Amino acid sequence: MNLLVIAKRFVLAASISLSLGSCKDYLSVDNYFSEELKLDSVFSNKRNLEAYMWGAANMFPDEGNFFIGNLTPGPLATDEAFTGFLTQSGYNGMKFVLGEITAANIGSATWGNNYKIIRKCNTIFARIDEAKDLTTNERFEILAYTRFIRAYAYYSILSDYGPPILLGDEIIESNASLADYDRPRSTYDEAVEYICKELEEAAKALPVSGTLMEFGLPTKGAAYGLVARLRLTHASPLYNGGAAAHSFFGNWRRSTDNVQYVSQVYDERRWAVAAAAAKRVMDLSLTGGNPYRLHTVGADSDTPELPTGVTSDPDYYKTWPEGAAGIDHFKSYADMFTGESVIPTNPEFVWGRRSGSIAANTQMSFPEKLGGWNGLCVTQKVIDNFAMVDGRSIDNSSTAYPYTEVGFAGSAKTFSGYRLNAGISNMYANREMRFYASIGFNECYWPMSSSTSSGYYNQTITYYYDSPNGKGGVSSATDFPITGYVIKKYIHPTDAWGGTNARRMDKAFPIIRYADILLSYAEALNNLTSSYNIEINGQQYTFSRNMEEIKKGFNPVRYRAGLPGLTGNEDAETVQQKIEKERMIEFLFENRRYYDVRRWGIYEQTESQPIQGMNVEGTKEVFYTKVIPNTSRIGARIVNRRLALMPIPLNEIRILPSVDQNPGWEN
Repeated sequence: MNLLVIAKRFVLAASISLSLGSCKDYLSVDNYFSEELKLDSVFSNKRNLEAYMWGAANMFPDEGNFFIGNLTPGPLATDEAFTGFLTQSGYNGMKFVLGEITAANIGSATWGNNYKIIRKCNTIFARIDEAKDLTTNERFEILAYTRFIRAYAYYSILSDYGPPILLGDEIIESNASLADYDRPRSTYDEAVEYICKELEEAAKALPVSGTLMEFGLPTKGAAYGLVARLRLTHASPLYNGGAAAHSFFGNWRRSTDNVQYVSQVYDERRWAVAAAAAKRVMDLSLTGGNPYRLHTVGADSDTPELPTGVTSDPDYYKTWPEGAAGIDHFKSYADMFTGESVIPTNPEFVWGRRSGSIAANTQMSFPEKLGGWNGLCVTQKVIDNFAMVDGRSIDNSSTAYPYTEVGFAGSAKTFSGYRLNAGISNMYANREMRFYASIGFNECYWPMSSSTSSGYYNQTITYYYDSPNGKGGVSSATDFPITGYVIKKYIHPTDAWGGTNARRMDKAFPIIRYADILLSYAEALNNLTSSYNIEINGQQYTFSRNMEEIKKGFNPVRYRAGLPGLTGNEDAETVQQKIEKERMIEFLFENRRYYDVRRWGIYEQTESQPIQGMNVEGTKEVFYTKVIPNTSRIGARIVNRRLALMPIPLNEIRILPSVDQNPGWEN
């Protein structure tokens, strides 16, 4: 097997864990393969050069690893997830909201690692012409991949730490004086423009789509998808003037020239630019390029009928994609995450990667008595935001599909390969399909069919205090679901952790899903009050708050879930609220909530609400009561504006006098 093939497989495998060092450490060239392979050898031929490039890409952490040793604070730092697992074992999201992370003790931060990647990329730019066996096309392709990798490193810094130090193509020599290293951070606007420009340049020579063996490698769609995400964030309240930007960053100025890091002047045109960036990805699916579309599975005899009596959306009963009929809504959503669908051919993955972390982390949800840890919890807020099967909210349910917190369902039923047990609380009956695809609740059925040991498959799991997997029955004080719910989104029916032959399906993490592009398009249009002409890639677009276009972004995501969409008569505030709620459910445990509530400027509002769940201290008679869990962690969670960004590691701040710390992390 040649070295390039090996290197390309590296980038899809588990990532290398790197320790952080000083400024000179992250800007220095570290040994790549071994002491025997010197840097001059890397640039002697195409094979070594490509391997060096993919080695740089392999330094990115697994994007699906957002719990232990995670690359970002992730779901546990939001109102969607909670756990009692000890923070000494990792779980940086809990450390973040408990105030245990400081600039001096930042945990698994990626600031330094990203600058190592940037240094490698800049080295390629400087020395690529030393590889004499490159053709012109090969040279363009390597430069495009390298530019994408470098831009993604900057994107990662910007997402978690805010404005980066932009180095351009510069390589600072390892023996340079300290003064040569010192330089200020960019502003947020400067960083967005630089990263987007780099991604646009990379996209010119990136392949439109990859082969099955190249799943995970950058494509034109991946570059355009990142641009769309950046443009939407740039247009959002936290970074686009107004009350949120002023509240969080109004006094944050660059010490070297007194320029504000985040603009305090609202620019509505940014929403139009964001709409154009999303529309470009949508148009790729119509021009013979990447066939991006929502993942769907056709209806069959096991698919439940659509709920009757839905009158809010006149298109609801039309056949997909004009409406919700003709597809299996449970399988269409669930199969993307469990490993059931063929990962490299999933048309919804604008950019994704195989993730060993996703598969490994399912153990956190599995019942303790069946080989799991039983404690990766979903909050009651999320549960209550899942719609009823006809699209109504739980506090406005219909008589045909009522929501009640009293009593239990009388009979079991099976749909789309999913068994809904008899005896479940009526709270969990008549809910939308994404609820059943995502949530492990009390009396839930767990197939675990790869296990061949009696008692380890086809089990009904309960979390009452006195049940085997409840607080009073587990062998470890932390291995129970504090809220009474666990996340099952990534768990395949055959997945098992206990018993003979227990195995897990391969998983993938969707870095960018087409559903994200669609909802971004709808959100961007909804925030416009005027008409704007935008040119992108030589094509002219005109954007305004056109409700028919907003529906093109919002409604397909709802139809895929089996729910009605917008009618077209909603005002902007109502549509924004619906988009915020939809994103919370659609992207549950995909590491979007952390960034969404911040960019919307509602972080303090959402996180100030106490975590709630079922009463896991009680037996069945009192379990189904919404309570604040009996743990000091709930009260210890902090809400502070400084948590809008991660702190830059203190050792970097001390070495570089011109680098300003993020607001609130100065001490």
